[in-house]
Amino acid sequence: MSQSSRLLLIRGLGHSGTTILDLALGAHPKVVGVGEATRILARPKPGDEHRGPAMLRGAHRYERRCTCGAIAAECPVWGPMLRWLDDHDDQALPIKMQQLVQIVSRLDGPTPELIVDSYQDDFVLPLDNQPELNRLVLHLTRDVRSWVHSRSRSDRDRGARFAEWRPLLRWARTNSRHETLLNRSSYPLFRLGYEELALDPRRQLERLCEWLKLDFSEAMLRPGRCSSSHILSGNRVRFDPERTGQIVYDGTWLSRPSGLAQLALMMPWLAAMNRRLVYSGQFKR
Repeated sequence: MSQSSRLLLIRGLGHSGTTILDLALGAHPKVVGVGEATRILARPKPGDEHRGPAMLRGAHRYERRCTCGAIAAECPVWGPMLRWLDDHDDQALPIKMQQLVQIVSRLDGPTPELIVDSYQDDFVLPLDNQPELNRLVLHLTRDVRSWVHSRSRSDRDRGARFAEWRPLLRWARTNSRHETLLNRSSYPLFRLGYEELALDPRRQLERLCEWLKLDFSEAMLRPGRCSSSHILSGNRVRFDPERTGQIVYDGTWLSRPSGLAQLALMMPWLAAMNRRLVYSGQFKR
C-alpha cells in the first residue's frame, strides 16, 4: 500500500447509519468499504463462540454472504483474510488490520485511495504506530430523539415501563465518551449527523468528499445498487435493496414527539451535545 493510502474509521453508536454510509462511500470508484472489520479481526474472547466473528473462523465462513455477493470464504477480501487468520489470530489488531489493507490493495483494478472501516462502538482506534497509513475518523451521530425512539420500540411494544431510560443513558454516555476520545486524538476528524445525511444526502456527501479530497460521485446516492463495499458484518439492512437503493430518512419518531428523549432535551448539556454532534457540521484537519 502506498504512502498516500488512507483509512477512514467511521465511529458512532450502532443503528446510527454507519452501514448505509459505508455502502455510499463504497459506491465511489476510489473507495472500498470493509464494514465492521475491527469487530471481525479482534480475537474472540472465551464465551464468544456463538458470535459472528468467532463463527466466521469456522464453517460459518461457507454460509455467511458478503455484500459483494460471494460467500465469505470466496470473497476476494474476506476469503484470504479469514484464511490468514487461521494461522495468525494471535497477532495484535494493528497487524491484522494492516494485513486486511494489503489484501484490499491487491484487488483487481486501480488501488483504492480510501478504505472504510465502519465498526460502531469501538473505543479503540486501531493502527496506532502504523505510520505508513493516513488515518481519518468520521464520527456519525443520530439525533437523540430518533435514536432513543428506534432502540426502545420493542420494549414499548411489550408494555415495559420506562422503556426509554436505558437507550437515553446509553446515547448520552457513549457519545460523550466518543467525543472526548476523538477530541483528544490527533486524527483528522469529521462530524456528521445522521439527520443531515439522510435529509440532504447530496450536500452532505459533497461536503464529505471535499474533506476527503475526492471528487463527488453520483453513484454514492444509490448505495445498494452501486456499492463495491465488502461488508461481512454490519446492519442487516445492507441486503435490503429497497432500503439501500437510496438514502432516505426514517422519521417515524416524529409520531411520538413527546417521549422521554424530547423532555431530556430540556437539560442544557444534553441539548448542546445533540446540536454539537448532529447539526454542527464540524471537522478538523
